[in-house]
Amino acid sequence: MSAHTATTAPAVLTAKALLLDMDGTIVNSDAVVERCWRDWAVSHGLDPEAALKVVHGRQGYATMAILLPERPMEQNHAENAVMLARETADTDGVIPVGGAPEFMAAIADLPHALVTSADAALATTRMTAAGLPMPRVRVTAESVSASKPDPEGFLKGAAELGVDPAQCVVFEDSGAGIAAGKAAGMRVIGVGPRAAAHTPHAHVPDLKSIHVHPAPDGNIHLTLHP
Repeated sequence: MSAHTATTAPAVLTAKALLLDMDGTIVNSDAVVERCWRDWAVSHGLDPEAALKVVHGRQGYATMAILLPERPMEQNHAENAVMLARETADTDGVIPVGGAPEFMAAIADLPHALVTSADAALATTRMTAAGLPMPRVRVTAESVSASKPDPEGFLKGAAELGVDPAQCVVFEDSGAGIAAGKAAGMRVIGVGPRAAAHTPHAHVPDLKSIHVHPAPDGNIHLTLHP
């Protein structure tokens, strides 16, 4: 065995349930997100590149509150509704993250939930556009009172599945989402290039790198190939 092989041995995480973010984690919607938010930033006299550094993982109103801190929150909520409608109408370039169809098929009969900052309409549109099955348990924007990085969404997903938070593994791509998973007391697998900078407990380039092994005792073993 070469030294290189020895240093890249696969890691194994064990869980009772899996909590999945959507955008950037199982669905690649970056093209739409960047189109919509660049336009929004320019229309408000903001630097689009700076705006894109904070949009991922948060609900739109929370992003707006960061970028326009002096503005009334009700205005952010109103503009967020407009933004959600535009994003829902735009599916150009929405595709599955690498390995997502196979991963979703592998966990179809295992305890899992979608925990997304999208609302139900946007989540349904993007999952459909990417050709992915919608999990039976899902926590969308309407289900929570606080956006990621608040842990509410992940804690609600665990509760709906009836699983202790410490026995859940979160899949996330964004800094806000990774922080939310950690705040919920869960282990976090970072997916994709954005995630690496936010110190998840483990990191994979995409979902092709994860193999799912259900155990007879109800545990889910996740083998991560770096």
